Amino acid sequence: MSAPEPGPEEPRYEPPPPVGKLLVWVLVFVVAALAVVLGGVYFT
Repeated sequence: MSAPEPGPEEPRYEPPPPVGKLLVWVLVFVVAALAVVLGGVYFT
């Protein structure tokens, strides 16, 4: 507890790169597509 906690203007870590956000959107899209395909197979 020797070092003071950084304030909102001094983040401890750098924000994640936009690539991570893009990867999240790709995963969401893939999961949604899988749900649609599996749903279509299930209801036919």
